[in-house]
Amino acid sequence: MPPVLTKPFWQSRLPGLAVAALVAITAQFLSEHYGAPAMLMAILLGIALHFLSEEGKTVAGIKFAAKGVLRLGVGLLGVRISLEMFVGLGAATLALILGALVATIAFGLLAAKVFGQSRAFGFLTGGAVAICGASAAMAIAAVLPKNDTAERDLVFTVVGVTVLSTVAMILYPILAARLGLDMQATGIFFGGTIHDVAQVVGAGFSVSEATGEVATLVKLIRVTALAPVVLIAALLIRAKGTADGPRPPLVPGFVLAFLALAALNSLGLIPAPVIDAANTLSRWALLTAIAAVGMKTSIPGLLKVGGPAITLLLAETVFLAGLVLGGAHLLGAR
Repeated sequence: MPPVLTKPFWQSRLPGLAVAALVAITAQFLSEHYGAPAMLMAILLGIALHFLSEEGKTVAGIKFAAKGVLRLGVGLLGVRISLEMFVGLGAATLALILGALVATIAFGLLAAKVFGQSRAFGFLTGGAVAICGASAAMAIAAVLPKNDTAERDLVFTVVGVTVLSTVAMILYPILAARLGLDMQATGIFFGGTIHDVAQVVGAGFSVSEATGEVATLVKLIRVTALAPVVLIAALLIRAKGTADGPRPPLVPGFVLAFLALAALNSLGLIPAPVIDAANTLSRWALLTAIAAVGMKTSIPGLLKVGGPAITLLLAETVFLAGLVLGGAHLLGAR
């Protein structure tokens, strides 16, 4: 029997997993009643409970939640994706969104050196900004080589993109109105630049229902790129190898799950109730995982990230916004 199915496996991990799930539930409650981003609340509450990851019965479960539950949540994101999403946008819009995505990741890799950060950190932050915020950060972190600062960098990136996404949700509608963007261009701008799905929905539907629909569709196109980007990164890391352990698998299992679910959904083989259930499970898995990641992070360690890392994340956000805004304006002027 696989170890994950055995009784001792769950006995050792259940206490920590239960604590992470309780933090996730609390974060969701705060989000629903006070309007705070659930991901941000989960990670901040988790950091406050850091001591639980250092010793005692909860250590194993917190570690499992931060890794195994995380991969489950990312894999299930595939049910959101289908080929139909690409049809209505047109080739020019797709080229803009995917081109800006690739350019932002490349910018992150190059700018990381300028700001004194590692290429891995540049890829982590650039990928989070370019693709889908916290979810992308967690997926990318799952395939990056582990080191002493890996969890700290992940927490910083999740907090950073969540805060910036919330700020963008407020400021971008004002900017779009000042620039006189039409409905289509505004939706492309929101969906192509705001980091997290929830904030894209909030910004888009605050303008109009049509804008919200375009923004959400464009955002899901960016989410589609998550699996290919993580897959390519995993292959490159595996080819290079790491000094502190065996090479990662050729294709991570959660990436295969993402691609398989996306393919099944494109063929119409997944019933709507199953899609809804998988979406719900994915959201709770990611919330539980990020709570566990927060619990594994100490505040003194997080403060060591420093100003250059913050500047890098801001620069990536501005770079992406400039590219998509310019492209959306040109598309609207055609």
